[in-house]
Amino acid sequence: MSKIGRLPIDVPSGVQIQIEGGTVKAKGPKGDLREGVPAGVQVKLQDGKIRVESAQARESRKMRALFGTTRARIANMVRGVHVGFTQVLEVVGLGYKAQAAGNKLTLSLGRSHPVEFQVPPGLQVAIDPKSTQITLTGADIELIGAAAASLRALRPPEPYKGTGIRYQGEHIHRKAGKTAAGVGAGAGAGAKK
Repeated sequence: MSKIGRLPIDVPSGVQIQIEGGTVKAKGPKGDLREGVPAGVQVKLQDGKIRVESAQARESRKMRALFGTTRARIANMVRGVHVGFTQVLEVVGLGYKAQAAGNKLTLSLGRSHPVEFQVPPGLQVAIDPKSTQITLTGADIELIGAAAASLRALRPPEPYKGTGIRYQGEHIHRKAGKTAAGVGAGAGAGAKK
């Protein structure tokens, strides 16, 4: 049995849970979400707590994985509709900036043209006054993660100068450039005379 799967999920006040067949629905101040429940996993609402159960979790490795994953996804759904999730990205580079207009981001990323990014429905985006931080907020943690990964993929941080789009707090492993790398390895070795 999954250790995480056995833990009950507390339902905070202001969040309504409905369990219908193979679907769990959550409604709260930050929005509405639904999550499918795989076959072999049962979800029950008792005394303000959600319990995830599976009789087959002891038998197969796949069911143990589904059991714990289902519990984690439902817990994220409950937290998302109650308080929401936030992901912050940093735009680093000379002349790199972001601008928001409605649900569309326009990014200057050192290319010959500005790059436009359509923000998925259900997410809100905010840009700081310096235009170097993008804040994504919403109820669905998976949607936020996918949108943040798509934004980062537009210009991933490069290892020499560290310019690009990165997650806040992400450590970029930096490399030495050619001149710094060549100093210790016998500079001028192989040069024509």
